Amino acid sequence: MDERPRRSCLYLPAANARAIAKAKTLPADVVMLDLEDAVAPDAKEAARAAAVAAVAEDFGLREVGIRVNGVDTRWADADFAAVAASAAAFVVVPKIGTAEDARRAVALAGGKPVWAMIETPQAVLQAEKIADVAGVTALVAGFADLTKDLRARPGPDRLPLIFAASRMLLAARGSGILAFDGVYTAIGNDAGLLAEAQQGLELGFDGKTCIHPSQLQPVNRVFTPTDAEIADARGMIDAHAAATAEGRGVATYKGKMVESLHVLEARRLLAIADAIHRMEAAQAGQG
Repeated sequence: MDERPRRSCLYLPAANARAIAKAKTLPADVVMLDLEDAVAPDAKEAARAAAVAAVAEDFGLREVGIRVNGVDTRWADADFAAVAASAAAFVVVPKIGTAEDARRAVALAGGKPVWAMIETPQAVLQAEKIADVAGVTALVAGFADLTKDLRARPGPDRLPLIFAASRMLLAARGSGILAFDGVYTAIGNDAGLLAEAQQGLELGFDGKTCIHPSQLQPVNRVFTPTDAEIADARGMIDAHAAATAEGRGVATYKGKMVESLHVLEARRLLAIADAIHRMEAAQAGQG
């Protein structure tokens, strides 16, 4: 797994040229140009062409992918063929329900990494098998559709969705791939967004999908390592190195044992923090 930041992943309708142009100035780590929900049936072809043209442009250090229509739709073949030949960094595939769906998506993607959306009860129950398909590099939560299918009524704690989120995360981590939290739909409710993003961080998600530019800064803030976390990461690495140099079998930091697994996680956190610093410096330079 690479260590680039993917704190905020912004969905944008591929047919909206102004939104795509603005995305080049937004603090999104990832931009996902949407050919599915955000595009009417009679606009699919134009949106596909616009997305392919857009990903060939300069988005700075932002990672840019395309969300296609599902593998069982009439637009799938043309969508996948266009994305496979494009400069997109990855392809987001909705309505992946089984490992067979995932294998079809990977085959159609022509070598592009596949981010598989988990948004049905079937997909949750098959998450481990989906995550284990070679070529699938991320699981993306689609909690709005899942909520509908479950007939659930989640409150701010999202309690009815915690099992699904945990199963997704276990599947992703078991296969060594990424996992992204679902969107927060109450645009303008900053307190609610921050609380949900914090929950996603605590659960273990790598970042959160977003549907509006106003959500990017709050989500980035939650998923950015704090100064205290960075200091602790450096402290654990130094403590482990000192113990190793002195031939001690046990290292401690702030009274807690430090093992090699803690060092690996500390190095990952520092690498992400450094990458965030570079990205934000580059974005500040654009302004």
